[in-house]
Amino acid sequence: MITTINPYTGEKIEKFKELTKPQINKKLKKADKAFRKWKEEPFSRKEELIKNLGKELQSNKEKYAADITTEMGKPISQAIAEIEKCVWLCDYYAENAAKHLSKEKIRTEAYSSYVRYDPLGAILAVMPWNYPFWQVFRFAVPTLIAGNVALLKHSSLVMRCAENIEQAFKNAGFPEGCFQNLIIGSKKVEQIIRDKRVKAVSLTGSKPAGAAVASTAAEEIKKSVLELGGSNALVVFEDCNLQETVKTCVQARFQNTGQSCIAGKRLLIQESIINEFLEEFITQVRELKSGDPNDEDTFIGVMASKELAKELEEQLKDSKEKGAKVVLGGKRRKTYFEPTVVVNVGKKMPLFKEETFGPVIGVTAFKTDMEAIDLVNRSDFGLGVSVFTEDMERAKAMIPQFEDGAVFINELVKSDPRLPFGGTKISGYGRELSLHGIHEFVNKKTVYINKF
Repeated sequence: MITTINPYTGEKIEKFKELTKPQINKKLKKADKAFRKWKEEPFSRKEELIKNLGKELQSNKEKYAADITTEMGKPISQAIAEIEKCVWLCDYYAENAAKHLSKEKIRTEAYSSYVRYDPLGAILAVMPWNYPFWQVFRFAVPTLIAGNVALLKHSSLVMRCAENIEQAFKNAGFPEGCFQNLIIGSKKVEQIIRDKRVKAVSLTGSKPAGAAVASTAAEEIKKSVLELGGSNALVVFEDCNLQETVKTCVQARFQNTGQSCIAGKRLLIQESIINEFLEEFITQVRELKSGDPNDEDTFIGVMASKELAKELEEQLKDSKEKGAKVVLGGKRRKTYFEPTVVVNVGKKMPLFKEETFGPVIGVTAFKTDMEAIDLVNRSDFGLGVSVFTEDMERAKAMIPQFEDGAVFINELVKSDPRLPFGGTKISGYGRELSLHGIHEFVNKKTVYINKF
């Protein structure tokens, strides 16, 4: 039995009975049967249903957002914004998928030669709690419109959201079996990946979870896409637009109560402006309103569970013992963690080395461009980096030297349906979104036709 708990009130919300092996088999059989029909559906019909899905989300965004807030504590205004972003995603693929999946003609000696993109079958998604709808939709929409069917194993923290997502697909008119939520624990993931009816897997989550899933997929010679978090750097140079940079950096770290893979987690500031920058940064962080996630004015809610908050507390404690200094916040009350700013963070401290999932940011000073680049790349993660400078030539020269999957200049790292999203190193491999994302779970089939 899986029980969901409201992290703000501590109250139990709902109980969900896990699927048995026979029930899982029935779901997989249904997915396999659905794929045989779904892949033959006219593309115009697939586009229509994706548009319907966007309309379904838009019409019921308050309801869906309320369940996000209840299950994982996201402030309600940010939960509504998450649903609206999923609507944008649906609109993007409804308008662009046909172009992304069109034949790529290649001139050879043949009468005709080209690459076509055919669906694979049933694809499993193992998804996290921090963006309960967005993480799923950015996988499911391109996967389905490409002609595959989808199976979801969602986080046990957000089981109602998972059920809502399946219902949204049904309400939009998708055929039975095209999208199915599997109410299971992590231990049952392996058997599903090994099932011959499942052709590939996508996971967003931790390194240990990613390693386990990737290992099983590799043994079965099945495609996998992994997004395993990040420790993104916010690199602030002395010639930045200070007011706009502070505003952007506060948003980058503290949105979603800091519980984001692409949050700016390491604040690297050029030594010559560190005092001036931190004074304004701390002022703006102090102004962030904490409170009831259901209050529209709340910006900082609670963390998704007490265990997650304790883990962050330990990372902070360990860093303090190694010489870091808290200049704002630093205290935890149950699932609430104060917005926290920590200075004197060295390269061997958890706040620098590890992914910090919550409203804590570590500050490290640097002197030169090369030192900044070295600090960014010293992380084992490689999801994204933000650089703040008015010198575009400096910025352009740095871009090739960063090892991350994304570089944003004078902007926070963010996902956008039009751009590929993914990382390097232990942040994972493969890409979601855009043309690149829709091509992850297709057979890139070479066709060569001659005439005698």
